[in-house]
Amino acid sequence: MFEVSLDLAAMLIVAGFAAGFVDSIAGGGGLITLPVLLLAGATPLQALSTNKVQGVFGAATAALTYAAKGQVNLRRQIGAASLAFIAGLGGAFLVSVLPTEALRRILPFVLIAIAAFFALRKGLDDTDRAERIRPAAFTAFVVPFIGFYDGLIGPGAGAFYMIGFVMLAGYGVLKATAHTKLLNFASNLGGLVAFAATGAPWWVMGLAMGLAQIAGASLGARLAMRKGAKLIKPLLVLTSTALALRLIWQML
Repeated sequence: MFEVSLDLAAMLIVAGFAAGFVDSIAGGGGLITLPVLLLAGATPLQALSTNKVQGVFGAATAALTYAAKGQVNLRRQIGAASLAFIAGLGGAFLVSVLPTEALRRILPFVLIAIAAFFALRKGLDDTDRAERIRPAAFTAFVVPFIGFYDGLIGPGAGAFYMIGFVMLAGYGVLKATAHTKLLNFASNLGGLVAFAATGAPWWVMGLAMGLAQIAGASLGARLAMRKGAKLIKPLLVLTSTALALRLIWQML
């Protein structure tokens, strides 16, 4: 039934639940699922594409959960999500064409800077602040850039969406988290469509992990709405730092 043995399948399903929980709050669920997929015997391409399969379930669940509680209006994000989808699709199709090594070397330091920003910035809470760019400009320039990155490379995309909403759109931490999820879903889905064209994903395993992601994301989003920035900020710092260290370890 599964592409792996039952014991490995159980491990991957548990990883899917944990990733859905973490990703719905602060992003960085791939930190959990990608190493486990590789440990289970997936090739790097299979791991990346299967991660997209299961990841879309978690992002969609988190987006719907936040929307149900009035934290985000998904209809108003349809245009931005469409751009994120197209950008993610383009990034994934160009992954074998564009040189990404330099960007991969810079990425850990960018993630550490994001972690430091959320750890050290005083007064960063759930209160909205003045926007620095108009919503139309954010949609036109910031969203496609991060969506393209999500399809091309992937790790940290959720954190990039998040810091964009906080620093540029002026959103409070919880509101930024809620608005991140539909865009993350869309760019993930775009990447998945491109990877699916190559026949790379483990579909059965990815769908099983996706069901676990639904449970984890629902729980995580509800907890984030209860705790707000007090939970989101430290978890975002932790996941961004851990992802940076993992990328540095891979390079060394």
